[in-house]
Amino acid sequence: MTQEDHTAPPPPDSDVMLVQRTLAGEQRAFELLVIKYQRRVERLIGRMVRDVDLVPDIAQETFIRAYRALGQFRGDAQFYTWLYRIAVNTAKKQLMELKRDPLIFQSQMKSADDDETSGSDRELNPNVADTETPEAIFASKEIAEAVNAAMDALPEELRMAITLREIEGLSYEEIAQALECPIGTVRSRIFRAREAISSRIKPMLDRQTGKRW
Repeated sequence: MTQEDHTAPPPPDSDVMLVQRTLAGEQRAFELLVIKYQRRVERLIGRMVRDVDLVPDIAQETFIRAYRALGQFRGDAQFYTWLYRIAVNTAKKQLMELKRDPLIFQSQMKSADDDETSGSDRELNPNVADTETPEAIFASKEIAEAVNAAMDALPEELRMAITLREIEGLSYEEIAQALECPIGTVRSRIFRAREAISSRIKPMLDRQTGKRW
């Protein structure tokens, strides 16, 4: 057995294989990547851009830029980490061009896609009981809204770090790659974000559950 035989090829449905197939001229392969990551990219952009009407356009621009730069993807990072970095940079560029305030808040609760956002709120509130009593439902909603408000009030660099960690589930290394900063900076930003959010909602949790976020 040769040395090369020890390295297994990527599975047919892996991101790396889809990238390779796209570069070989198979348009459908890139469409599969868009389908796989579109909702996640839009959710990430939605945390940066509070004008919900801009989110689809920025997401589309993200995928266009990713497609054009696909030849630069070397596979040394996860594809979605590479894609998220493009999404973050695209959103920042759009905000600068449009001179919009990234902290403008238009509630995502009104969207038909709120199931995914609500799920993210529960991720940020692991101590909120999943019960059906009116009191518990009201308490959960109140805390979720408080967490969202606390996240919206964070500086952009802290908000992006905590979003990628707690909502998107990226590792510290992946966040560092996505935000193009050292891992130590990522850890510091996430710590500061958690502390800021905790200080905002701790009184509410103490009053309702006696627990800390």
